[in-house]
Amino acid sequence: MYDLIIFQRDLLYAITGHEDPDGVAIKDVLEEVYKSEVNPRRLYTNLDTLVDKGLAEKREKDGRTNIYSLTERGKRKIKARREWEDQYVSEMLER
Repeated sequence: MYDLIIFQRDLLYAITGHEDPDGVAIKDVLEEVYKSEVNPRRLYTNLDTLVDKGLAEKREKDGRTNIYSLTERGKRKIKARREWEDQYVSEMLER
């Protein structure tokens, strides 16, 4: 995930936490975490980037709404990131 900006990584985590969320649900999650408004243009531009990178998939729910899910590649990236984080965090927590 070294090639992702932090916002894109957070988008992947937000998608992971919900079953096929739409953009509004993802936006709500991030606004709760960030405690500030997420610009819709920034949100959808970065979601499209994740789709283009093959980390997320976008499907049409109805004529106006898209839903998002992680691809297998996206899941592998999150798993690898978590393993990397855990090796450092777990050491810190054990002290």
